[in-house]
Amino acid sequence: MYSTCLFCHTELGANEAVEHFPIGRRLAFDAAKGRLWVVCRRCERWNLTPIEERWEAIEECERSYGETKLRVSTDQIGLARLAEGLELVRIGKPQRPEFAAWRYGDQFGRRRRKSIIQGAAILAGAATIPFLGPALGISLGGIGGLIFNAANMSRAVYRDRRVIARVHDSDSNLLVVRGFDIRQTVMLEPTAHDPWGLRIKHRPHSDHAASWWRYAKDQGQTDIRGEDAMHAAAQLLPALNATGASSKQVKDAVILATEYPDPSTVFDRAARLAATKRSWNDFGKGAMLAFIPKDLRLALEMVSHEDSERRALEGELYLLEDAWKEAEEIAGISDDMFLPDDITSKLDQMKAH
Repeated sequence: MYSTCLFCHTELGANEAVEHFPIGRRLAFDAAKGRLWVVCRRCERWNLTPIEERWEAIEECERSYGETKLRVSTDQIGLARLAEGLELVRIGKPQRPEFAAWRYGDQFGRRRRKSIIQGAAILAGAATIPFLGPALGISLGGIGGLIFNAANMSRAVYRDRRVIARVHDSDSNLLVVRGFDIRQTVMLEPTAHDPWGLRIKHRPHSDHAASWWRYAKDQGQTDIRGEDAMHAAAQLLPALNATGASSKQVKDAVILATEYPDPSTVFDRAARLAATKRSWNDFGKGAMLAFIPKDLRLALEMVSHEDSERRALEGELYLLEDAWKEAEEIAGISDDMFLPDDITSKLDQMKAH
């Protein structure tokens, strides 16, 4: 049982309402499909829980949801808040657009609010300089302005140089990607032989443990495609979408994200479209991921995260298949132990035919 977010590594918190799963302050569950997520309250991402830890917890969540009166719901999705403070999101059989809007609306909305608050704080700091400057003996046209500019510059340098993601290429080499590198990421359109991809600027492989303030003059670039590009996109896009989105932008993004059932199709079409848009290209370098309109970038982030979860569920299916084969083998041995030899012989003859 994990206790930190798989995406932002923040503590998920604890609850006392679900005895079989005391992790998290918001749990989402789908009893029909047997899925349980812990929703991170910092980044609003949905962390799919291990399969062996779900069943009793889902039953508890279903029971608690039914007993509480403090809830709102549609025919597809419901939200309830228990007296202990735990929030439960009950998934029925939602249409994909409604599910996507619920799942990502809070996430992008929280980013937007955070960005607005940070901008307001900077403006407030700038507004206080004319009043506090004279009181502290600092002139507005002198060192006061320099302090404000230096603070802004330091923040920009930190944002550009800190490591945002660590992704692997097709040869399993580690690519260390910083803020400045992400803004230079190019979207590659599919070819006759290769699927869509990303051209990623990155630090040297040996630089994965470098501090954010350390200057690195060497910068490489690597092309990755297909599944590797999808995994990288899931890490890079949140940084490009850090300012969040309004409810209208989320609605537009949901329409784009749910237009095709296959995630690769969404990226394929986006890459082909990006290659034809002059405004999305940077002096012949290719379609810059940072130049793509926000609603499409948000849609690509949604799709990349759903693809990651799909692969996790496919892994579960393999585990279930292995468990089923093992159970069948054990059941066959148990049955044969109690069958007479002549019946076993007849059964073998029937199987042969």
